[in-house]
Amino acid sequence: MANELSVAVLGPGGVGGLLAALLSRSGHRVICLSGEKTAEALRTDGIQVRSARFGDFTARVEADTELREPVDACLVTVKHTALDTALARVPAPVLSDGLVVPFLNGVEHPAALRARYRPDRVAPAVIRVESTRVAPGVVEHGSPFAEIDLTGTDVPRPRLDALADALAAAGPATRVLEDETAALWAKMSFLAPFALLTTRYDLPLGDVRTRHRDELTALVEETAAISRACGGPADPSQALARYDAFPPSTKSSMQRDAEAGRPLELDAIGGALLRAAERHGIPAPVTARVVAEVHPFA
Repeated sequence: MANELSVAVLGPGGVGGLLAALLSRSGHRVICLSGEKTAEALRTDGIQVRSARFGDFTARVEADTELREPVDACLVTVKHTALDTALARVPAPVLSDGLVVPFLNGVEHPAALRARYRPDRVAPAVIRVESTRVAPGVVEHGSPFAEIDLTGTDVPRPRLDALADALAAAGPATRVLEDETAALWAKMSFLAPFALLTTRYDLPLGDVRTRHRDELTALVEETAAISRACGGPADPSQALARYDAFPPSTKSSMQRDAEAGRPLELDAIGGALLRAAERHGIPAPVTARVVAEVHPFA
């Protein structure tokens, strides 16, 4: 990769729109891939970002409904529920040698992407950020941070480093991690209990951690045991301490999807957790019950 990259962004929503705008502002060529209505809005008005961390600005981007030429990297920032449909916009022969960089919840998507694209070009990423698309091409970045962990077991390290350097220079604190499994399970271990219980009870995190403390603790412990069996980190006390440090009004993205009547990423999070538990013979009765109780809303 040269210093100036060509980057496709599949799904220019809250996360994808923010990254697209920051990369464009930093001097990289950015092609957003979406439906025609959104693509037209982006071609006409660019992406408007409102951010206390990165400032308020508008970035020009290219936009299309499908990738029509090779790029250095394609950031996949759609919801898991829309993944299969969205990937049709990125034909593998066109992407060719480009990296596939999924910013997705869960732990099962890298295998699916490696079956579709070059296995040694799939570079899973984890992002910690609160960023919302409030209209096509309008993004509000609410968190005082934006942090990215970039991985990729078989991806050549220079390719990972070049993308990480570009992302870091554009704004988000970015690091390359050697252990892909640990990176994905670190996020899963934090996300699953938080997402499942806030959605199950339709309560913000502050109420969940006080009114449903025993259930939260049990979920955290089950998730940690499953993570450990899969080769990931396992520290229940650290997870609980992180929940306690968050503002009490914090909601999960799954909870917000439920409130808005959107499809839930229940299978990518709860379903994947239970499948991993079954593979390794780890009892997860509380997780199974909560997933079943959330299911009617999915």
